[in-house]
Amino acid sequence: MALADNTGCAKPNEDLPFPDIIELNVGGQVYITRHPTLVSVPGSLLWEMFTQKNVRSLARDSKGRFFVDRDGFLFRYILDYMRDQQLVLPDHFPERSRLQREAEYFMLPELVKMLAPKLSKQNSLGDDPCQSDPEELSPNADATRNLTSAGATLPSAGAGGPGGVVPAGGGAAGADVRRAGFITIGYRGSYTLGRDSQTDAKFRRVARIMVCGKTSLAKEVFGDTLNESRDPDRPPERYTSRYYLKFTFLEQAFDKLADAGFHMVACNSTGTCAFAHDQTDDRIWTSYTEYVFYRE
Repeated sequence: MALADNTGCAKPNEDLPFPDIIELNVGGQVYITRHPTLVSVPGSLLWEMFTQKNVRSLARDSKGRFFVDRDGFLFRYILDYMRDQQLVLPDHFPERSRLQREAEYFMLPELVKMLAPKLSKQNSLGDDPCQSDPEELSPNADATRNLTSAGATLPSAGAGGPGGVVPAGGGAAGADVRRAGFITIGYRGSYTLGRDSQTDAKFRRVARIMVCGKTSLAKEVFGDTLNESRDPDRPPERYTSRYYLKFTFLEQAFDKLADAGFHMVACNSTGTCAFAHDQTDDRIWTSYTEYVFYRE
């Protein structure tokens, strides 16, 4: 059975109902691949779709391409897996759970297993930064994590001075165990600009630099410069978005993060404008920027 001429693909022979090159429209995203790729995993949804004899039962778009009503952007990873049965994702991939749901829909059990969250020996979620917030863990799991972290930083018997006590500046034996994690810095500022573009802008003082992230990481990086007054009783393993810094220099915050081994992985900014007074053309511009830092 031949495809419509407007598909742009070669006409199949009588023995094979599908052409070798197939065009797909997945949620508005167009993909072009080979028929053997789509049927490479027996029992999968794509295998069932493209091994049947009744081609007319498959949905088509206005241009004759086979249509699948799923997430078109995540389908690229499904198609990559169909090619060689391997999973390769970008660093810090944020949509792992959504991709797992797509793998379940396309009936790819091995891919579902690859995307499943890894559990630690304490039956709690591991330190993968893409996993769930530790606030969702039970109190017992929190206690186990705290004890494990404390034990990891204790020196072994016989290390350093008498009784296993490591002297101040004890070198590698006394080095801190750094944990992976994210810290987000929020920076807000505003200025007034008159109608004459040659006039110098009147900058306003930045109110504060916000810090979002795990409490223990924030205290490790910023120390005494971290103002905890708005969230004073936050446990070390919980997350907060209420801390702010006692200084207002953004570069100073960046220096502290760099010294602690963090590097910037993302940033975004928004801005708004409003008239300062009804009688003047002066405008107040307000901007808010967030910088996301990560330490492996």
